[in-house]
Amino acid sequence: MSIVSPVYKAESLIPELVRRIEISLFHLTDDYEIILVDDRSPDKSWIAIQGLCETNQKLKGIRLSKNFGQHYAISAGIELSVGEWVVIMDCDLQDQPEEIPRLYNKAKEGFEIVQASRAARKDTFFKKLFSKLFYKVLSYLTGNEHDPAIANFGIYHRKVIDQISRLPENIRYFPTMVQWVGYNSVKLPVEHASRLDGNSSYNMKKLFNLALDIILAYSDKPIRLSIKLGLIVALSSFLFAVHTLIKYFNGEILVSGYSSLMISIWFLSGCILTTLGIVGLYVGKTFEKAKDRPYYIIDEQT
Repeated sequence: MSIVSPVYKAESLIPELVRRIEISLFHLTDDYEIILVDDRSPDKSWIAIQGLCETNQKLKGIRLSKNFGQHYAISAGIELSVGEWVVIMDCDLQDQPEEIPRLYNKAKEGFEIVQASRAARKDTFFKKLFSKLFYKVLSYLTGNEHDPAIANFGIYHRKVIDQISRLPENIRYFPTMVQWVGYNSVKLPVEHASRLDGNSSYNMKKLFNLALDIILAYSDKPIRLSIKLGLIVALSSFLFAVHTLIKYFNGEILVSGYSSLMISIWFLSGCILTTLGIVGLYVGKTFEKAKDRPYYIIDEQT
């Protein structure tokens, strides 16, 4: 078994994280590795990882060359993992290591994927609200149901991890990639813990940018919606033109209306700029992919 955890601003939590993982695995298996991926945390997380690696042969530390993001750190960890089963969990201990045996026992019933479903999330009100709205929008745009109670925490068979690692896209979002590869999956309700120390590194700006990247990477529906909007505007303009001509020939229009002209120009200009902006975002993401840069760079390993 491989336990992969991306690390960011967690120097005080790392020793407790490793301790609780080892206790949870004590009666399960002694054939395991713990992979901690430091996403170039600005605190002393890497020093804490190095210190633990000096005395713990089960522990592997990876430090990225810069802050690539949580899901890129997960990609780095799973690609270097060797376990038949891989557990993904956050480092803040809101994902509780004590749930790992339950996840594994459920997987042994014949599932390649067992995702932890957070029955009662211990996050802030605004984070839960934004998450719920985001997943509703993402479900609508992608045509697939996305559960806001599901995040990264879960256990995944090696063949699932290998297929996820093969996915070439440079915008990485682990839950969506898991959903795309398929296989037998099940959700297991787990208890979600409160954050022991510090605050989440995801502020509203980061969450919005992440949501925008995911929608652009996994859905072309915004472009389809812009086409529908264009057709609706064109049809409305045609009906308005017919209505105007009828009023003109009936002698009801004596002076052309300045207000209606300006409203039409502003409205149509807004539609055009919005459509161009959506297309531009997709072109920009295509340009990034065409560069074919690696989606993470490892600086150090221990």
